[in-house]
Amino acid sequence: MASKGAMAPEPSTRPAPPDPWGVVLALAVVGAWGGHLAWLLAGPALPWASPLPWLHVLLQMWLSTGLFITGHDAMHGTVSLHRRVNAAVGMLACFLFAGLSYRRLVVNHRAHHVDPTGEHDPDFAARGRAFWPWFAAFMVRYTTWLQIAVMALKFNVLLWLGVPQARILAFWVLPSVLATVQLFYFGTYLPHRRPETEGMAPHHARSLPRNHLWALLSCFFFGYHWEHHQSPGTPWWRLWRVKDARR
Repeated sequence: MASKGAMAPEPSTRPAPPDPWGVVLALAVVGAWGGHLAWLLAGPALPWASPLPWLHVLLQMWLSTGLFITGHDAMHGTVSLHRRVNAAVGMLACFLFAGLSYRRLVVNHRAHHVDPTGEHDPDFAARGRAFWPWFAAFMVRYTTWLQIAVMALKFNVLLWLGVPQARILAFWVLPSVLATVQLFYFGTYLPHRRPETEGMAPHHARSLPRNHLWALLSCFFFGYHWEHHQSPGTPWWRLWRVKDARR
């Protein structure tokens, strides 16, 4: 296993500064997530016996993943040159995703980038090589009573608006849970799991093999995780360029 500090960190790839596309794409993801969810909750009934509603569940899962990745980009200041715009987008995306505290996420995510897989990395479970124990520790660390209260309030508001409970569970709760597993698997477990190899240096992170379509569909290019640590100021929609440059 490669030891920490065995290699000096390479200079981070210099990202292009945020441009108007950052805000446009962020709003497009938020809008697609919200519009699709609204249609699923209030639109025509879909036959549960057919594959159609479950395909919509997968699409909503993918959009939910994109919603969090949008918040993640805001944490790195890659949505807009204006800090207030970044913060506003980040707060909105994280709140819509699961009632998450954007400010708390910023603090923890900075700690992760300072010392990935280290003693003070809040995302890493040193004893958790297995997926589910690590995921459980991750969820316990990040879930708060306030978040649970916010999600319960959202659920009851939807019920009060007359949305059938089956639709809420299938089209809002289930995609959110699946997206959480997806984000953890591609953004934490796969990149940082042990044993560590030389190819993970100096960021203690591995990356998906180059396949831009799969990288987009699996986790909005977040599986190109070595590249993200190499250039944290590069937004998700440009990470494929960092991957190509690494070749």
